[in-house]
Amino acid sequence: MPSKYLLLILTILCTLLMLVTFGTDVFNRPFNAAVGYVVVPFQQGVGKLGEWLSNRSEELVQIRSLLEENTRLKEEIASLTEENTLLQQDKYELNQLRSLMELDEQYGSYHKVGARIIGRDAGNWYSSFTIDKGADDGLAVDMNVIAGGGLVGRITAVAPNWARVTSIIADDSNVSGMTLSTEDNLIVSGNLQLMAENCITFSQLVDSQNTVVAGDKIVTSNISDKFLPNILIGYINSIERDANNLTKSGLLTPAVDFEHLREVLVITDTKQTVDEADLLED
Repeated sequence: MPSKYLLLILTILCTLLMLVTFGTDVFNRPFNAAVGYVVVPFQQGVGKLGEWLSNRSEELVQIRSLLEENTRLKEEIASLTEENTLLQQDKYELNQLRSLMELDEQYGSYHKVGARIIGRDAGNWYSSFTIDKGADDGLAVDMNVIAGGGLVGRITAVAPNWARVTSIIADDSNVSGMTLSTEDNLIVSGNLQLMAENCITFSQLVDSQNTVVAGDKIVTSNISDKFLPNILIGYINSIERDANNLTKSGLLTPAVDFEHLREVLVITDTKQTVDEADLLED
């Protein structure tokens, strides 16, 4: 076949194919089917992956924001906890000061100096402790120490800026006391073992009328050579008659909480000076 006829035939065929392509979807259907099986699932996978990455990115932003907020809240909680602790300490110290002020008013006839406890012997009880006032503040041996509504003990050693206090609950402590209701004399003795029951002992009580009962107040007597009179020691917890049938003994609950002492009042008037003043007045 001559080449010019072949070219004419191919031209006519291409023209027909173009017309069929633009005018119908005969060739698009197979292509679209192939795209539907291959390209669309790929696009869907890419879309889901993009959505997942976007969600994870938002979650990371939220987690970072939550972590920052958590850190800030922890700092606020720590600050509030510290502030609350300080407020509780201030409240406790305020209550202690109020208690000391009431005690100061209760024993207003005596001169007193406030002191803070700075050390104590090992154990749960303030049987012997050190205060932050001493000879430079006018303190001396045998001065009485009070706190919490009653008698704590007396000063047994003094330095220029500190003093040592032995309390009435110490094993070697003996205080001459009397019942406030009947003025019967007795001896109050320290006992650290019994302090587990918040008690110490008393003995040599002469109660011939059998009028002393549990709950009666015990105060220091006027015949004591170390302690000023009428300072509250504690309350009778239990009482029983001795084997000699002449005296009674028992347990006494101290008026002072010897487990939680922080501040005390030192009475700067000693028994000797008070007795001498009474003699001069007489």
